[in-house]
Amino acid sequence: MTVYSNERTLTIPQKNLPDGLPINQRVAMDGLTFMSRLPEDCIAAAFFDPQYRGVLDKLRYGNEGVSRGQRRSALPQMSSDTIAEFVRAIHRVLGPSGHLFLWIDKYHLCDGINEWIEDTTFETVDLITWNKSRFGMGYRTRRTAEYLIILQKEPKRAKGIWTRHDIRDVWEEKAPTDSVHPKPVELQQALIEATTAPNDPVLDPAAGSFSVLKACQLAGRTFVGCDVNG
Repeated sequence: MTVYSNERTLTIPQKNLPDGLPINQRVAMDGLTFMSRLPEDCIAAAFFDPQYRGVLDKLRYGNEGVSRGQRRSALPQMSSDTIAEFVRAIHRVLGPSGHLFLWIDKYHLCDGINEWIEDTTFETVDLITWNKSRFGMGYRTRRTAEYLIILQKEPKRAKGIWTRHDIRDVWEEKAPTDSVHPKPVELQQALIEATTAPNDPVLDPAAGSFSVLKACQLAGRTFVGCDVNG
């Protein structure tokens, strides 16, 4: 078998999701509470876009929440400890060799995320830069990109586990304009198809605009997730 094989040699153990757990729909619930209802190793892949203040705190605009960043600044913020707790919970429910796709900004890209992944077997295996094709804030350079760190739970493998090889590490997709949590649906669909099989459960415990739900629908996977604001 070559690195380009489409064979999936490691599979998620067959575990039924709990009775009554809502799937393939928008759910209003705290993500930690939601994940506490899931058994270990039951998820094929996961996405996590933590709500933190990396950019806003670094830029410190005086009019934040008044004429700039109103919707984002009004959202409940996650501390580093809370983000680490989410990552540990995702690690528990993710199956062997499963991937976590973690959204970060350029400040966390430079400073690192080690404190978030302590006490897990997650290892960084790749990075994607999303060119959003629109300008954001910036005192110096204007932000046009976000970054997706790709982590893998042990055992670390690529052959048979990553089955699409047409995904570029700089991805151009116009950001949606109808959400405070704009994320690239086509990229997320491609990543889901690369790392999961049809009908596999894909988790997003802080779903925001539920773009991963839409990506799952397009990819033929089962969406499992929630957002505190529904």
